[in-house]
Amino acid sequence: MTYRAPIFALTLCALATGCNDEQPSLSIEAKPAPSIQVSFNESRFRQDIKTLASDEFEGRAPTTKGEKLTLDYLSAAFKEMGLQGANNGSYLQAVPMVSYTASEQQTISFNDVIANYRDDIVLNTRHDTKAIDIKQAPLVFVGYGINAPEYQWNDYQDIDMRGKIAVILINDPGFAHPESQKFNGKAMTYYGRWSYKFEEASRQGALGAIIIHDTKPASYPWSVVENSWTGPQQDLASAKNSENNRVMVEGWMTKDLANELFTASGHNLTNVADRAASGPLNLLLKQRANIAFGNKTSYSDSYNVVATLPGSSKANEHIMFTAHWDHLGKDTNKQGDNIYNGALDNASGTAGIMEIARMFAEQADKGGANQRSVTFIATTGEEQGLLGSRYYADNPIYPIDDTIAVFNVDSTNIYGKTKDYTIIGKGQSELEQLLITEVEAQGRKALRESRPESGGFFRSDQFSFAKKGVPAVFAGSGSTPLDEASAQYKARMLEIMKGCYHNVCDEYRDDWDLSGAIQDLNIYFNAAYKLANSKQRPGYYPQSEFHRLRPSSNKVSE
Repeated sequence: MTYRAPIFALTLCALATGCNDEQPSLSIEAKPAPSIQVSFNESRFRQDIKTLASDEFEGRAPTTKGEKLTLDYLSAAFKEMGLQGANNGSYLQAVPMVSYTASEQQTISFNDVIANYRDDIVLNTRHDTKAIDIKQAPLVFVGYGINAPEYQWNDYQDIDMRGKIAVILINDPGFAHPESQKFNGKAMTYYGRWSYKFEEASRQGALGAIIIHDTKPASYPWSVVENSWTGPQQDLASAKNSENNRVMVEGWMTKDLANELFTASGHNLTNVADRAASGPLNLLLKQRANIAFGNKTSYSDSYNVVATLPGSSKANEHIMFTAHWDHLGKDTNKQGDNIYNGALDNASGTAGIMEIARMFAEQADKGGANQRSVTFIATTGEEQGLLGSRYYADNPIYPIDDTIAVFNVDSTNIYGKTKDYTIIGKGQSELEQLLITEVEAQGRKALRESRPESGGFFRSDQFSFAKKGVPAVFAGSGSTPLDEASAQYKARMLEIMKGCYHNVCDEYRDDWDLSGAIQDLNIYFNAAYKLANSKQRPGYYPQSEFHRLRPSSNKVSE
């Protein structure tokens, strides 16, 4: 990813825990647009999920047959709604991609420790090379792999990483010791994301970078790593310009393998990790890596789908909805079911913005055209590192300065109605207040996510826009069932869906209760509807790292 963490100066509130969770209300006109009752068509919403997640679409991997079917389906749907193709009449925005496919036959050893591909380790390269052949590369443990001047933290202090492979802990120091108030406590900062760790290792001149997987701080099991990081790995073709500055190999190892390596070096991983959480640390291990595997590189365009409902008086200003249409495709090396259908993640979110678009189009047909334009972007390559949204944010069809807000839908609620509603990373921007108003109108309560340590705000497409200063939200669902019947259904469905994130069992089910999803779509619709018919220009709160890019001011545009 292109994001360089230190460009954002964090305020004292963001550096400390215990900041007030209550935010000032967003200034609005004396007579804001009222909420309107719209009737989302659950059957249509359900059918869109079912179609996009069908075996015919082969898991919707970018640059495959599944992409072509997806693009045709979405373009036809937006055209039928009456939305305009945003790219000079076309619904498609080309996203130039490069695909790297590491061989399944990999030889990996660390002195006398042999690592088995997939079982112990997954490695790949983002270099246009036919083969990787690394011999006797020293391993260096670099703690959390963080260089953050604003936190007075540099795990790479006084070490030359050229020719060496960085071994890195997942998440950031705040997760291990939230009481220390380091970084953002238990809530992950961007320094905890794998994308940052690979970027920083590259900036440090390392030959390679391997992250130690640990289920709790990662928030997902090893199976997610194995399924997501094997097979073709896409990147933006524009990123090839910095290829020479990128680590030659990158990937993940299991905690069991890491324990074996540290023990062979005369260290206890648990003790060393505790030291790494207490302060910057790097440690030369006794192990040297020998890594060899083949690699294939190909280039092709994938596509974002971008459709617009033009506004009336302020058509140049845009309220945007995003949802990624892509998933992991299929794994021909897997026996039996080998299609990653991605029904929940993210056929459901894509179907969600389609249904919201239909509601806006129906209102316009009834004479209720919005003042501002409303634009829908079904993005590609989210699963490979937010590629489609990153490309759009860097190459916007509509100016970023005229992009008022982004509402992102990444998975919808399949677990029934809830008493609460989750705003991921709550406390970022004034845009959240629009959601809170609609949540409370439903008799629900808006809360932050229960596991902020998973870094959800940095893991989906809204982050690409936040980096540009556009107020962007990722919200929905909730954790407390509405009633006992909902609780029993949720418990049963959670058991059925257990382990299905980024796995082949994420398939559409006829017995999904989508009533909660419909509630959430109503919240997004009405928040966007009000913003599309107002002069409000939300900004980021002072404690947000994005505040200086578009600060909250409690003022409205003229």
